[in-house]
Amino acid sequence: MFKGKEYIYEVYKEKSFSKAAQNLYISQPALSASIKKIEKRLGCCIFDRSSNPVQLTEAGTEYVKSIEKIMDIENRFENYLSNLNQLKTGRLSIGASNVFASFILPAIITKFTNKYPSIKVNLVEANSAHLEDQLFSGALDFVIDNYPLNELIYEKHLFCSECLILAVPQEFSSNCLAQEYQLTIDDIRQGMHLKPATKPMPLSLFTNDPFICLRAGNDTRMRTDKIFQEQGITPKIILELDQLATAYNVSCYGMAITIISDTLAQKANYSSNMLYYKINSTHTFRNVFFYNKQNKYITKAMEEFIKIAQNTDSKH
Repeated sequence: MFKGKEYIYEVYKEKSFSKAAQNLYISQPALSASIKKIEKRLGCCIFDRSSNPVQLTEAGTEYVKSIEKIMDIENRFENYLSNLNQLKTGRLSIGASNVFASFILPAIITKFTNKYPSIKVNLVEANSAHLEDQLFSGALDFVIDNYPLNELIYEKHLFCSECLILAVPQEFSSNCLAQEYQLTIDDIRQGMHLKPATKPMPLSLFTNDPFICLRAGNDTRMRTDKIFQEQGITPKIILELDQLATAYNVSCYGMAITIISDTLAQKANYSSNMLYYKINSTHTFRNVFFYNKQNKYITKAMEEFIKIAQNTDSKH
């Protein structure tokens, strides 16, 4: 019943017969013919070919769910063999949002692959909701996130703590009113914003300035809203984005103020045309965890990856 499942799954992932055929190193007609044989054997259509991009039918959705369960079983056994072979074979799938995928994981993955070159590491970049779906289904071994996941379902491993700060383009005139609170990027990288002696800045000084925020549902946006509520401020939001790194990049061009994590400020390679401010709120502090599904078989590769991650300096 599941013979040729890799063909079905590749088309499902790519939402395209032509792209799937390229990935599978076969011709598109050969792929189409193989899938039609599978559909004939099953007695139902897996794909709705009238839509663009190609979509699963109702039966196709259930078929793919079954494939993912089979893949999870196969992965568990392959990972078990990987343990027996002392990490000479196997794979590891890690999910992350843009900031962690771009600025944090490359150093960790490099250290891991240098030590265990035979382990294939797959990095998936997506939003928190999609990553959790993939983690729950077993498609991912780990997700690194600052968004809290259900601890009844997921086991967590502390990676680092981070703090939200205000990032303001240098040319904004409101900076003149906040000179005593100003911090440079070097100050942030040295952790000056975390020291009790550093004075937090009243957000009221920037009430009339435009802000860039993330869209609703993101952890940074939820914390930003609570910070504004605490200080009795309604910000002038002119732009909402999906990624923290994008918001910061746009802010660096002088469009608006934004709230970012010190993790991003310390890792990103931007010019020094920004000023930074400490924010007085408990909502600025959060932890970053690696999550894996409870009761999932923890492979030696997963154990070693977490060890390397926890011994990697997240700020430098």
